[in-house]
Amino acid sequence: MSSREQGAGSQGKIVVAKIGGSTLGSHDTALADVVELQRRELRPILVHGGGALVSEWLARHNLPTRFEQGLRVTDAESLKVVVAVLAGLVNKQIVAELSSLGARAIGLSGADGGVLRARTLDPKLGFVGDITGVNTAPLHSLLDQGIIPVIAPIALEWEGERLSAQLLNINADSAAGALAKALKARWLVFLTDVPGVRIGEGEIANSLSAQQAGAFIEAGVIEGGMIPKVRACLSAADAGSRCLIVDGREEHALLRSIEGQMTGTTIA
Repeated sequence: MSSREQGAGSQGKIVVAKIGGSTLGSHDTALADVVELQRRELRPILVHGGGALVSEWLARHNLPTRFEQGLRVTDAESLKVVVAVLAGLVNKQIVAELSSLGARAIGLSGADGGVLRARTLDPKLGFVGDITGVNTAPLHSLLDQGIIPVIAPIALEWEGERLSAQLLNINADSAAGALAKALKARWLVFLTDVPGVRIGEGEIANSLSAQQAGAFIEAGVIEGGMIPKVRACLSAADAGSRCLIVDGREEHALLRSIEGQMTGTTIA
């Protein structure tokens, strides 16, 4: 059986988990959960953010932090910091921690192997990309070898019919959704710093349909950083993924999500 056939036959075991800096800490169990999922013969892929650390390093270099439409405006100098922090510092620290837990992990950005291809989203945002394609072959190859891919949200610009040498900053939530959709992952889990999708004063939605989610976004009920998470879930759900947005600060939130024991918001 070829590696491609093996990968296709194992899509029902793929778990794409997205973690952000706000949910990683000394007491966090997300990485231990990732290792446990692999021990249970599932195939986890980890997508990470790190926006707070990027802002910290931009400040160290006296570079401004500015957001429009919830996305970081990324000029040429800012892009250098974004790539260095996300694809370097954050990515390799996660790989090191997974390795210390006994896992085999390889860190890469979406630019490596052309995993993530993107177009420039809006000239006003600078080097910020909108994903147009995913090359799943390198990920299936790693998974077939029992390796956990750890992916930083950086992409290569796709111009016409070819890849350019330009790197683009990608929203990590959007990257996770695109990967889950392309891989036809069984699960897409967002580990956040809130209990789920808030739809009213103190009210968290247990589940949302595509129609409900769209209406809440249009009405401004779902706003800010939750919008790309919900949209990513809707995209992946179209490909058959079970999508959850849960509080990653709770102990073993990822593992409990897969076991169906975690409260949060399910989007179908």
